[in-house]
Amino acid sequence: MDPQWDESQPIYRQLRDRVVAMILEGALKEGDALPSVRSVAADFRVNPLTVLKGYQQLVDEQLVEKRRGLGMFVSTGAAKALMKDERQRFLEDEWPKVLASIQRLGLSAGELLRLSAAPAPPAPRTAAGKEDDSSN
Repeated sequence: MDPQWDESQPIYRQLRDRVVAMILEGALKEGDALPSVRSVAADFRVNPLTVLKGYQQLVDEQLVEKRRGLGMFVSTGAAKALMKDERQRFLEDEWPKVLASIQRLGLSAGELLRLSAAPAPPAPRTAAGKEDDSSN
């Protein structure tokens, strides 16, 4: 998880969103334990109650289950449910903005497909010859 916080929404919500991203990316799989509330609070220097509130949202959404004395675990079917919800959210909230930009810029489907099929450009190199990952 990235320790950078965005001022636009509460930290507990950002924690929830990061766990969701980890589930969607496969970093957390069904049955995997979430990092403990204490360890997340210590690692990111946030109040344990903030972490607990973010985790509780996941429990309320049935994406995570509490196991008394053991911790919290990714629920069976969480990734599938998230994928469905995230696709719907994208289609309703994000796609109309993207489509408007595409139309405004006069881009064609062919251009977009060619660009998406092209290999990604190499990462810029630093003076030491290493890849610069400061943009991450």
